[in-house]
Amino acid sequence: MAKHVVAIVGRPNVGKSTFFNRCIGARQAIVDDAPGVTRDRLYRETDWAGHQLILVDTGGIVSRNRDEVSTQIFDQVALALDEADAIVFMVDGKAGMNGADNEVANLLRRTKKPVILAVNKIDDPPDEANIHEFHQLGIGDPVSLSAMRGSGGVGDVLDKIIETLGLQPLKKVKKKSWEIAEDEEENEKEPGGPISIAFVGKPNVGKSSIVNLLCGTNRSIVGAEPGTTRDAIDTRIKIKGQEYIVVDTAGIRRKNRVDYGIEAFAVVRSLRAIDRSDVCVLILDANQEITDQDQKIAQKIDEAGRAAVIVMNKWDLIEEKSSRAMNEMTEHVKSELRALNYAEVLFTSALNKQRINKIIEAVDRAYESTNKRVGTGLLNQIVNESVALVPPPSSKRGKRLKVYYSTQVSAGPPTFVIFANDNKLMTRSYEVYLERKIRTAFGYEGTPMRLITRAKKDTK
Repeated sequence: MAKHVVAIVGRPNVGKSTFFNRCIGARQAIVDDAPGVTRDRLYRETDWAGHQLILVDTGGIVSRNRDEVSTQIFDQVALALDEADAIVFMVDGKAGMNGADNEVANLLRRTKKPVILAVNKIDDPPDEANIHEFHQLGIGDPVSLSAMRGSGGVGDVLDKIIETLGLQPLKKVKKKSWEIAEDEEENEKEPGGPISIAFVGKPNVGKSSIVNLLCGTNRSIVGAEPGTTRDAIDTRIKIKGQEYIVVDTAGIRRKNRVDYGIEAFAVVRSLRAIDRSDVCVLILDANQEITDQDQKIAQKIDEAGRAAVIVMNKWDLIEEKSSRAMNEMTEHVKSELRALNYAEVLFTSALNKQRINKIIEAVDRAYESTNKRVGTGLLNQIVNESVALVPPPSSKRGKRLKVYYSTQVSAGPPTFVIFANDNKLMTRSYEVYLERKIRTAFGYEGTPMRLITRAKKDTK
């Protein structure tokens, strides 16, 4: 069944993101009273009357020549309009009509695409009278709603979309309560599906520039000022037959430097993007020292159990670019980011488009590694040989760890259970030793690994 694309547009702060969140049932788009919060295009699917719709949340339309960011927002909206099958033009019923609404209406008329005029913020019955002045926009009959309260008008707008697209309802729609879930639940990943890649790091290290190069389009807004990206932006791409969901995230700064509000919400979405990804690509600025914040982001990736690739971007700014310099930098990075010492390190330049294609190749290797499973017999052979080569240390009371049996219980990340006489005798240093042996024997590169020791009598 074809999925119809519906773009939600309007001037800033009319409630586009609130409506978007209501329709998809999750707080995906950042909502704030300040205008200009949404900048990039945000895509999510929803189902209505038996038809699947792809909703596109866009930034508020202002004059494109006001500043660089406003121009890029305008360009992002233009791209959304170009690929849309229908457009929801949202206006503010409380504030009333103004000149900016007329400018947007003129823009939409030029697209020659069907437009649904949605008058938002009609929160109480007396506000209904406010919708009549919007007839003069010449866009059509307005539909009133309250996206904030989630009143029945949200369903009315969706009904109008189905009608405007010339679709027949395939099933009866029950008007729902329009509650928004606190956290969106991710379904278990299907084998052979798209690989989700989260690009994370501090602000202004080049995440959006790299994502745009991989996607082959200006998917994310790029600017010299930190904090240009706010939402976690998902983009589907296909390379050599494999689908990827590329997630560009907001820069993650130290907590004490993040003001509560827009940036705080953006950081939360970046951390959620780590949790819902298959592979995380940590972008660092090769021209800067590795900081505590870089180490904390690396720790977050490891704690989430995600495969990882480390990218040293802006390599064009480094004077010494020899293989020896790369090897020395790799050792330094792995020493500083010990939580990700298993990750492959790449050296790129988004400015010069240097080695950008290597990122996907490294992601594929990390993804294959984190989902790898090994046979129980072969695993026990490696563990037993490792124990024989370096016996476990004895405890203060002279008791020594005895390993009986090992098995892999899950992948993504690879998780192994080692049955022994007493799990308390397993020291951290010996666990690291066994992990290194297993990793080397089976080629587990680019992925964290979990070793769990259980006493033989513990059958749970």
